[in-house]
Amino acid sequence: MKSDLTPLLLTQKLIRFNTVNPPGREKACAAWLGKILEEAGFQIAFYEFDEARTSLVAALGGAGERTSLCFSGHLDTVPPGRAPWRMNPFSGEVEGNKIYGRGASDMKGGVAAMVSAALRLSKIGGLKAGLTLILTAGEETGCEGAKYLAGKDGVLTGAGALVIGEPTSNVPFVGHKGAVRFELTARGKTAHAAMPEKGENAIYKAARAIERLEAFDFGVAENPILGKPTLNVGIISGGININSVPDRATIGVDIRPTPGLRADEIGDRLGVCLGPEIEIRCLEAFSGVLSDPEDPWIREIFEIVTPYLETPPVPKGAPYFTDASFLVAPMGHPPAVLLGPGEPGQAHSTDEFCFLARIEEAAEIYFEMARRWCLAR
Repeated sequence: MKSDLTPLLLTQKLIRFNTVNPPGREKACAAWLGKILEEAGFQIAFYEFDEARTSLVAALGGAGERTSLCFSGHLDTVPPGRAPWRMNPFSGEVEGNKIYGRGASDMKGGVAAMVSAALRLSKIGGLKAGLTLILTAGEETGCEGAKYLAGKDGVLTGAGALVIGEPTSNVPFVGHKGAVRFELTARGKTAHAAMPEKGENAIYKAARAIERLEAFDFGVAENPILGKPTLNVGIISGGININSVPDRATIGVDIRPTPGLRADEIGDRLGVCLGPEIEIRCLEAFSGVLSDPEDPWIREIFEIVTPYLETPPVPKGAPYFTDASFLVAPMGHPPAVLLGPGEPGQAHSTDEFCFLARIEEAAEIYFEMARRWCLAR
């Protein structure tokens, strides 16, 4: 490993790759990381789901029978936004105790800490288990990179535990909700607005449906860690011109289910709630993930992070979804945690930053995770 590739400098170099999604263009960033990891002894493979939309899988083998530990993070970022930044969002500028830039918290600081830990581990001989890094493209717009890897035979098999480096201030989360998006369509009959009785107003049907959605019952108990499923009406559109009765209206619904609540079950309950006036189409579905807080590895993670936190961690989860939605199933459903140095409130924000100390701490935490896992007898 080059002596100058500290977690901070790795973070700066990653921020300076413009991987704003869309369009993403993660290929150059993935290639740079691949070269570093290959020089350290990792087996490297690249996977493109579209032109220049490249994910990297880097594996360091172990000599024992224990399956590999997997670190995963995404290389893309959201756009900087329209509001002006105080500094160049792709400079990785350091000011005081913070590093600034798009992706500093979400999640190039986390990827840098994972790579730093992996490079450090590569210098240790006699590993009893392997370490795999999965660095994906396209997470911010629907986990396209992780979804593509999940569909490739043999790429994601054999992981014993999974760490996702999303911004958590180095607090371990044992799971997250999923996401299911529906398009609901109301159909009517067009007529002149001066004679609305001759038509059938689709917007009125949509409005009645929205009222029912506000009181929608998922029919499941509250999850003790992730809470209740949620529903949000995010889009409504209908009509062509103001002086006609609209014959079509659509509603976009975002649902965040707890693990175990399937998209088809939700669709069936929506059908009962909304009745025959509304057509229901599932646009996409992302599974929730939840690990047992009493799993020995999860308890070990809590032990590792405790010295770095103000108070000992307790089991908690995230309301959003991550690449874990697509990674855990082909891996055989290993225990998984979300843990990264970024600040959750900084994700997608103007003047996004990450605390320097958090990145250094994350590199130490990841290394200790890997050391314990990969040197275990």
